[in-house]
Amino acid sequence: MSFYEVYSQYKNLDLEKEFEGISSADISDSLDLDVLEIHHLIALLSPQAENHLEAMAQKAHAITLRYFGKTIQLYTPMYLSNYCDNYCLYCGFNKQNKAERKKLTLGEVGEEARFIAETGLKHILILTGESKQMSPVSYIKECVGILKKYFSSIAIEIYPLSEEEYRELVAAGVDGLTIYQETYDEEIYGKMHLSGPKKDYCFRLNAPERGGNAHMHNVNIGVLLGLNDWRRDVFFLGMHAKYLQDKFSDVEIGISVPRIRPQAGNFRALYPVSDKHIVQIILALRLFLPRLSISISTREGSLFRENLIPLGITRLSAGSTTIVGGHTLGNEDGKCKMEDGRNPEQFEISDKRSVEEIKAMLEKRGYQPVLKDWMHI
Repeated sequence: MSFYEVYSQYKNLDLEKEFEGISSADISDSLDLDVLEIHHLIALLSPQAENHLEAMAQKAHAITLRYFGKTIQLYTPMYLSNYCDNYCLYCGFNKQNKAERKKLTLGEVGEEARFIAETGLKHILILTGESKQMSPVSYIKECVGILKKYFSSIAIEIYPLSEEEYRELVAAGVDGLTIYQETYDEEIYGKMHLSGPKKDYCFRLNAPERGGNAHMHNVNIGVLLGLNDWRRDVFFLGMHAKYLQDKFSDVEIGISVPRIRPQAGNFRALYPVSDKHIVQIILALRLFLPRLSISISTREGSLFRENLIPLGITRLSAGSTTIVGGHTLGNEDGKCKMEDGRNPEQFEISDKRSVEEIKAMLEKRGYQPVLKDWMHI
């Protein structure tokens, strides 16, 4: 059984009708329980739950302390390539954008690794555009061979692979997989992905499961908020995370809930998501899945990120850039050195603080920044 079969059971669920039947008592009942079911998740995502955010926040904070303590794992993304075969309307890397394309040489990978390692970080997330031709698995493996000299944990956010290819990368030293479905609505998914391999909804949807079968230590999934009604997408995100937790008890399952940010092509959110809604999303997912790892990226502003930490956040990116080689190939303005002056970011980041600044902020708030959480042996 794959998650698509679970999704198919609920894809025609009328959430609006379900929400109409939610009462304040339903929210209170959800807060009184330690183990929640699907109907409790629906209640916590409902408009009615917006009137109970303070009570939800108090319990979410207590749950997070119970399972994670006052620790926040830090990592940074490292972009290896921005070549892409997909035409995704919302992404600055899509093949229709006339951006300069770049793939790091192995020497440049080493330079980026040394620079990042000097900040003390031991966890890294490597990313590419989705072009298997320009960034084949063999290239990823070569990069991992360099990176594992500097980092104790290496995660990938690349195009979806077969189970055997994930196994190859695990054997090479990769221990984490991040892959976002973007939206769980098949119709909207088709409209957002006009051409390229990413149009294959099911192959992407089942990638986290293939990663779990390949013995990834952690698997992180997510949606891109703004492509669809957020309540519907987050409902399926929660269901997907629960499915993975139930199937892979030895794998750390995590989620991210990024919002659309400005990018080349100037795509704007079809369904705007407010700060208040981001808060509700994080609280609902924490209450539904207490052991869930929750990340908040530098797409969000610095103060907002800080205020979200007590609500259930367990991982933060720091010192981020969405430019290929952006840690070492940038100029004093943080822009990549391209001949025509264009800046090939995947999207604009909002929180531009360094690793040291993020560490100082966490310590000031009474949290322990974790630069090395575990080591791949």
